[in-house]
Amino acid sequence: MVLSRACRGSPVVVFRLVGSGCVLFFGCERQSMRTVTVLGTTGSIGCSTVDLLEQARDQFRVRALVGGKNAARLAEQARSLKAELAVLADEGAYAELKELLAGSGVEVACGRKAVIEAAALPADWTMAAITGAAGLEPTLAAVKNGNSIALANKEALVCAGDVMLRAVQDAGATLLPVDSEHNAVFQSMADRQADQVEKIILTASGGPFRNASLDVMRAATPAQALKHPTWSMGAKISIDSATMFNKGLEIIEAARIFGLTEDRIDVLVHPQSVVHGMVQYTDGSLIAQMGSADMRIPIAHALAWPQRMATTSSRLDLAAFGTLEFIAPDEVRFPALRLARQALRAGKAVPAILSAANEIAVEAFLKERIGFLDIARVVEDTMTELGAPPADTLEAVLHWDAQARRVALHQIAAVAA
Repeated sequence: MVLSRACRGSPVVVFRLVGSGCVLFFGCERQSMRTVTVLGTTGSIGCSTVDLLEQARDQFRVRALVGGKNAARLAEQARSLKAELAVLADEGAYAELKELLAGSGVEVACGRKAVIEAAALPADWTMAAITGAAGLEPTLAAVKNGNSIALANKEALVCAGDVMLRAVQDAGATLLPVDSEHNAVFQSMADRQADQVEKIILTASGGPFRNASLDVMRAATPAQALKHPTWSMGAKISIDSATMFNKGLEIIEAARIFGLTEDRIDVLVHPQSVVHGMVQYTDGSLIAQMGSADMRIPIAHALAWPQRMATTSSRLDLAAFGTLEFIAPDEVRFPALRLARQALRAGKAVPAILSAANEIAVEAFLKERIGFLDIARVVEDTMTELGAPPADTLEAVLHWDAQARRVALHQIAAVAA
């Protein structure tokens, strides 16, 4: 039987007992056909998840696919996977989606309420990949089913960590990390000796400005910042990679998932993106997970867990790399790491404030309203103005998320003036 316990201040602990030649999953025999919901299905993580589901049609039945605005892509996915329900957050896309899925047997819905209702549908496994604070309520709705949640939405734990982990504990749900770094750490803890972990190490590619001077970064354009050297990702996460705010958010997320204090989470710049995460144990052992830079690998691990599934991802050829580099990050050129650690130590609503301000600043940079280095400046000024208010409920988290967006917009207007 697989049991999960997520406690405030302690790691997600997973136990597995195997008897009579079969694995029992959540107290019942694991069936050959599992039900699945994908939140954020039209984004990069969602599309990778759909690709895996299409490769294993005999193993999964799709309950709901939830996207943002791309009706054509959602309709194509829903038809391919014979989903029961297709939902778009954009209410204005209802007529288009309805027409595209006419005669398919797929139920159609649109709007924020429909997104949350779709997330709440009972499913054995849910991919939570709606980016930003918009993913908080749908992820919580899925958690309440008490089943497996593959977590690709950083903000769920960054902004509302205490709220989310309380909900996981109350529902008896299982959180499975999907971010390549957290999934790597999870795999490196396969012997379940969490109490023997000395520290964990998250790797970062360094992004397109790994070796750039401050002058070059100051003049960087959105097009330059979007050119990630290793990964193929959406615009928001590509900019977060360039600023290293993604790694800052991952430090906070790792602290929540694995129950570690900030000083036990290290970051190393690793340009080759071969080693995705490492765990150092008290006996001096350092265990690493390696793989190609393909998000289908960690997604497949979460989708098949506690087993594994075959993928068509390219196999890692270490000889072709020859040399693997590991470099300490420069927090002068990348202040996002310092700000994230500051937010984690402060706790309360500060991580939510950091995340919201960053979302607004990234959007402003992509619209060329502010410069690349202004992103961190806007975030820091927003954190300074709002301080460290309490945020013990989802309502409080959403309140301070909104306040941070308001203050960040004010800061952006000042910078752009």
